[in-house]
Amino acid sequence: MPVKAPKLCPCGSKIKYLQCCGQYLEQGIGALTAQALMRSRYSAYVLCDEAYLLRTWHDSTRPVQLGLEEDAVDWLKLEVLGTNQGSPLDEYGTVEFIARYQVQNKKQKIHEVSRFVKQNSQWFYVDGVLYE
Repeated sequence: MPVKAPKLCPCGSKIKYLQCCGQYLEQGIGALTAQALMRSRYSAYVLCDEAYLLRTWHDSTRPVQLGLEEDAVDWLKLEVLGTNQGSPLDEYGTVEFIARYQVQNKKQKIHEVSRFVKQNSQWFYVDGVLYE
């Protein structure tokens, strides 16, 4: 069950949710850039919106399910470190980020370079390389 939408966007943009990632998650608008898709997917993790995550995951690497409702993850902060390509004119792009979270009072982080591909004017998450 998705979590209730916040007023400010969870992606850290300091913009109202419905004017930022909410337009993608709630209104079905396609992200214009790889970074916008990555930010919206982070927001989807925060809000436990598994349907959105699966819908924006490329079919070549998409899992059957994620089991977000079973996870006790408290997402804390997203920090985008950089992008390579991924503009509205590109077909491929990467986004490097750090996502901080907490599980059972233990703070952790994911440092990843995510790969994205655009097909039929729609960006999709393909996979990522994790760093320690």
